[in-house]
Amino acid sequence: MIFEGKKHKDERGIITFNNEFDTSEIKRIYTIENHSLDFVRGWQGHKVEQRWFAAMKGEFEISLIEIDDFDQPSKDLKISKYQLNDESLTYLHIPSGHITAIQAKKEGCKLLVLADYALGEIQDEYRFALDYFKNE
Repeated sequence: MIFEGKKHKDERGIITFNNEFDTSEIKRIYTIENHSLDFVRGWQGHKVEQRWFAAMKGEFEISLIEIDDFDQPSKDLKISKYQLNDESLTYLHIPSGHITAIQAKKEGCKLLVLADYALGEIQDEYRFALDYFKNE
């Protein structure tokens, strides 16, 4: 799920890069900036669409759940947590069938989001209350 980025620093400056990440499936790009450190954006996700996240500025905690039934998911599904920061251009792959909760861990954070479907191409957005899942 992680495509580890790298960083190069010399007298000219710093380059962060990810030469292993294949962007051929990408159709849409956007960024997310949460309004406060206390705010958690989630739970939301997609049955069909895939996404990839990378921290452009700051640090994020991404919580991830694989959904067993999008109409009525089990409340005790396993939650995996990932940390992304702007030290390298590391991408977290969010496969289809998953939902996320996103929290900025520092002021002024910006998260890059890549998606494999164009806006409005499919109706595939699912949202659940933050307190829906019991093991959070």
